[in-house]
Order: sequence, then structure tokens, then C-alpha cells
Amino acid sequence: MPEENNKIFHRKKILVVFLLCTGALLALFGRLVYLMIWRSDYYSQRAVELHERERSIKAARGRIVDRTGKVLADNKTVCTVSVIHNQIEDPDEVVRVLSGELGLSREYVRKRVEKYSSMERIQSNVEKSIGDRIREYDLAGVKVDEDYKRFYPYGELGSKVLGFTGGDNQGIIGLEVVYEEYLQGKPGTILTVTDARGIEVEEAGERRVEPEAGADLHVSLDMNIQSYATQLARQAMETKSADSVSILVMNPQNGEIYCMVNYPEFDLNDPFALPEGTPGNLTGEEEQNLLNGIWRNGCINDTYEPGSTFKIITAAAGLEEGVVTPESSFSCPGYIMVEDRRIRCHKTTGHGAEDFIHATMNSCNPVFITVGMRLGVENYYKYFEQFGLLKKTGVDLPGEAGTIMHKPENMGLVELATVSFGQSFQITPLQLITTASSLINGGTRITPHLGVYVSDRQGETVQTLAYPVTEGILSQKTSETLRGILEKVVSEGGGKNGQVEGYRVGGKTATSQTLPRGSGRYIASFLGFAPADNPQVIALAIVNNPQGVYYGGQVAAPIVRQLFENILPYLEIEGWKNEQGL
Repeated sequence: MPEENNKIFHRKKILVVFLLCTGALLALFGRLVYLMIWRSDYYSQRAVELHERERSIKAARGRIVDRTGKVLADNKTVCTVSVIHNQIEDPDEVVRVLSGELGLSREYVRKRVEKYSSMERIQSNVEKSIGDRIREYDLAGVKVDEDYKRFYPYGELGSKVLGFTGGDNQGIIGLEVVYEEYLQGKPGTILTVTDARGIEVEEAGERRVEPEAGADLHVSLDMNIQSYATQLARQAMETKSADSVSILVMNPQNGEIYCMVNYPEFDLNDPFALPEGTPGNLTGEEEQNLLNGIWRNGCINDTYEPGSTFKIITAAAGLEEGVVTPESSFSCPGYIMVEDRRIRCHKTTGHGAEDFIHATMNSCNPVFITVGMRLGVENYYKYFEQFGLLKKTGVDLPGEAGTIMHKPENMGLVELATVSFGQSFQITPLQLITTASSLINGGTRITPHLGVYVSDRQGETVQTLAYPVTEGILSQKTSETLRGILEKVVSEGGGKNGQVEGYRVGGKTATSQTLPRGSGRYIASFLGFAPADNPQVIALAIVNNPQGVYYGGQVAAPIVRQLFENILPYLEIEGWKNEQGL
């Protein structure tokens, strides 16, 4: 019996093993059927991907177009030259050809040719003619792919506004970086199939996923105005041996910027070039700091003491608050005492008796200090906020600096006095011209901007760009009164050099001393607008550290006058008419 039981147990054991094996085989067969039938597409795709080599194709970047239709930033066809180690048949010939055609050392090229990698880039942004020559050699393992490089037709014109792109075609500064999402486009790819050794299977050909071009950005910048303003800035810098010159031109009604010059500019097609005479032993950090300074947009990135142009803000606040009227009487002995400080007027002998209109025409410091004192810190600060001075303008450019102003609790009478005529605090040139625009346009705080709309390559509008406005920061009546006073400054006062024949022009001059006081360094500026009764254009010219005569009325006002003489007719802005309509 025991033996019979053992046989039965043994047969059962064999049966169990058989059933388990059969089950396993059935499971494997079922899995195989599943993979071969239901998952065949997936694994076929994975097999293809395993043997596919991918090369990127840059997308054509969207263009930047000015208000007249001129293309300011375009694309140029270039090539990227790469090598695939496993496909190279004659390494020495590849090294010889590529080093010779690309102007690279043989050691540099050989290192990349001998590197075991799926693909090694030798050089990008290669001129198309050179890429075509390399392609004609028909060297195994050498790939020449066409892509795009940013090209700026006008060289340095508007460089610190437009900005530029890096080797990856992404924006680095200026409009190029702010509107990256519209301009960048979508890259494409070239897919080739290789065997297990990494050799390209010619019969398989190649698959292309075409890139999608970026959208075009249409801006308010006018390259005719930008070009002429740059010419004026260059002349001023050369004749006055100045450190730099900035010129802004804007529509005060809607904030569209027609021109933004920061001279000297730099070549957008060679933005990393260092100035002549630069020492050759700079560290990487020193070189980058130097470039950052060259690329810096002084109109928005830097602040300065505006001097007497800020009296426009003091006048607007005083008139609106009712602490002064155009007819208010003052007497200027040439100075005013504030606490224990004697603050003098630029005319040390004094202006004598004068009303507020003439005090503005004379740019009389004691009168504006008096207006500031009448306002008081709390009221004055209220208008800083109401006029938008304490916020950034919101311009569509990167790195805008904010106003550097005393806190109310730290503003004593002396600080109040100096702020009243434009000293002891700092703002950007763009903040000054934006605030002045908002005060003379009827009291609507505008947002300065360059972007107008975005379109596709067929010219269809993709998006219209909108910017915030704040109405009622100043009454229409006060705005009108202010325009009239500022017109007198140009027609009869210190801004006479800003007059333009046939046009009513308003404005204000300024001559401010840079810190530290007594350094002998000055900033000459003039802010002008036309027509004075209905402003359609406003301009600000700033000359930093002019040599010799340094007064704003003599240095900066003529710049705006020459600018207006050319651009007012160009913009089809009508001049004044006499009683006969002539």
C-alpha cells in the first residue's frame, strides 16, 4: 500500500507540474498575442524611436515692424554643421575640410570628430554660402542643416530698445525678451533611421516636422524719427564732449513711443563686441559687466535728478490744490531761507516782483519752494501718488527702475524745498515724460509703450495690445492752465531756444548738478510738446555732462527744436493759423 500511495502521489505531482507549465505557456502565449496584436503599434514605434536620430530645426523668429511698415528685426538663413561619429568614413578628410571652411583649428574639430556621441555640433550660425560648400563635399557623417539667425537691417539704430537674441535664438534684452512668447515660434525636427551600429539607413530616408514661424510684433517706434534723433544725439555728444545723450519722443495722448535714443548705441548684429581699446586681460565677470553697461537703456534703467523740468509737477499740484494761481504775486531776492538753510535762486541777484507765470518762465527756485511749502508734505505726497510718480510706468521693456523719493516721515522742510524744484530725489527720464504727458493731455495717466499689435505672416492681427489708463489725475481746467504757462516758457522765457516757427510749443528747461555737489558735472535737459493747445507729440532731450556751456536752455532745447522742425510736418501735425487762416 505505501508503494501504491507513492505512485499516486508521484503521478499527481507530475500532473501539477504539467498543469503549471501548461498554464505558464498559455500565459506566455496570451501575452505574446497581446503584444503582437494589440500592442504592436506601440512597440513598433518604440523600435523606430530606438533607431531614430533627431536633429532640431530652428523656427523663423517673428519680425519686429515699425509704425511705417519697416522691418526692424528679421531673419537670415544660416547653417549648423554637425558630425555623427559612427557614420564618418574618412576622419582626416572631415577634419581637413571643416577646419578649413569654418576657420577652426584642426585640434578643435578633431576632438569633436573623434567623440563617441549620437551627434556633435561643430559650429552654428554658419553663413549659408559656407554651409553650401561643405555640403558639396558630400562627406559621410557630416550634416549641414539650415536654420535662422536674427538679423537687424539698421545695425545700431534703436539697439537698446529692440534688444537681440542669443545663439539659441531666444531674446536676451529689449523687446526681443519681453515679447518672446509671440516671437519665438515652434522648432521643427529632422528624423533619420540608423541601424544597430548607428549607421544611417539610406533606404529609410528622413522624416521632417516643419517648424512654425513666430508671430510679427508691430511697434509704435518710427525709424525715421529714431534715425534723425540718433543723428542729433551724436552731434550733441561730439560738439559738447558729453558722456551720453538720451532722447525720447512720445504721443502724450496714448503713450505710444515714437523714438527712444540712448547714445552711444551698439551694433545689434555684433552685440558682444567690446569697444576699441578695451584691455585684453579682463576676467569673464569684468567683460560681462562691461557689456551690461553697453546694453543698458538709460531712459528706463537709470534714474537722475530731473532739476527744473520737475517744476511742471510742482506747478500742476499747486494749481490743482489752489495754493497758487497764474496771477499769484511773489518777490524773489535771489534766495529763500528754509530753516537754517539759505537756498539760492539761479539768478543770485533775484527776479524781484513776479507773478507765477513769470516765475515759471524764469524758473525761479524760491517761488517753487514757496509753492511746495504751501502744499505741505502730506498734500504734496498725495499728488505724487495721484500723478503716478511713485509707481513704475509699466512700459513694455525689461528692467525699469522706480522713483527714488523721500518717505513722507523723512521729508522735512529742507527736503520738501529741494524736491519742489527737482533735487534730492531721482526718477527715470521715461517717468518724467510720462507724468508730464499725463498732466498736459487733460489729466489722463497713460502707460508708455512700444507694442501695438501682433500679426501672423499673412498680416492678420492675432492680438491687439492694450495698456491701462487712469483718468482724472488732474482737472481739465488745471491741465489747460498748465499748458498755457508752459507755452509762455518757450515763447518768452528760458525755453526760447525750443521755439519752432509756425508752431505753438510748450516746455521747460532744466540744468541739474550731479552728485556729489561741486563735482562740476551737470545734466542739461529740455522737455517740449506741440501744439501747446492740443499736444500731439512730446519730447525730452537729456545731455549728460556737457563740457563748456551746460545750461538746458542752450544745450538741450535746440535739440528738441531741430527735432520738432523735422518731425512735426512729417507727422502731419498742423501749425498755428493767423486770423486770415494762413
